[in-house]
Amino acid sequence: MATIYTHIAASKRRSLILLLCTFAVLIAIGYTIDYVEGSGGYFWVFIAFIYALMSALIGYYSGDKIALWTSGATPVTKEQNAYVVRMVENLAITAGLPMPKVYIIPDDDINAFAAGRDPQHASVAITQGAIQKLQNEELEGVIAHELSHVGNYDIRYMTLVIVLVGTIMMLSDIFWRTRFIGGRRSGGSNRGNAGGILLIIGLALLILSPIVAQLIRMAISRKREYLADASSALLTRYPEGLARALEKIRDQGARIERATNSTAHLYIANPMSKGLSGLFSTHPPIDKRIAALRQM
Repeated sequence: MATIYTHIAASKRRSLILLLCTFAVLIAIGYTIDYVEGSGGYFWVFIAFIYALMSALIGYYSGDKIALWTSGATPVTKEQNAYVVRMVENLAITAGLPMPKVYIIPDDDINAFAAGRDPQHASVAITQGAIQKLQNEELEGVIAHELSHVGNYDIRYMTLVIVLVGTIMMLSDIFWRTRFIGGRRSGGSNRGNAGGILLIIGLALLILSPIVAQLIRMAISRKREYLADASSALLTRYPEGLARALEKIRDQGARIERATNSTAHLYIANPMSKGLSGLFSTHPPIDKRIAALRQM
């Protein structure tokens, strides 16, 4: 019989596999461009590595500030909202985590997210709608979910994934611009039949790479949501609280007016319009999450 611990272990294992797949696609695309362009050596692989490294450093040190600013969140103290701050504090103590900074998002729908590169630099942002519409156990489940993201280092993990996916899409865009807009000739055009076959394979890979990259990003993001749900249930010892909160999110909405595609994966539920749900959603279907929680 599946337990909370087996759910957590399985989600971690699948996420690692997907991350390794992302690395493999990145290296394959860089090598393909090097071959097709005839640049020699591993020029584009090196360029991809440098770009990914710089993007990762920016995301690592400034990603939380960007996410909080984008959402319109404002910091809150215990004097301003003792109910929420004390709830975050109690759950952080239970989880063995440092007290994160607490922010309120001025939106009426129910949503929340965590940001920060590690538990020592973490923030938790909760919508005004979540505070007003959720009962105590439900809000605890939501906050425990976000603290689980902090404790599981999901924010750092997803920052790396987004950087890798962005690098894959950047390489694909550069390739098509230089070949078809810039009119560059392929340095590998005279390499015989083998070169022609590799060119076809490379073109197919570059055509599909943006789609593959997005699918990898969505798959990893969904696995981390399941993991945070399981971790939340482990922290509160009451899976039904989060399950009921997710039901209210499903029925009453989770939209954040200032949310963007680059920050949507941070939230407990998709903050974008319902048109983005489905295959390319950053989150698994809420009904499946509720069912998984009620099986724990």
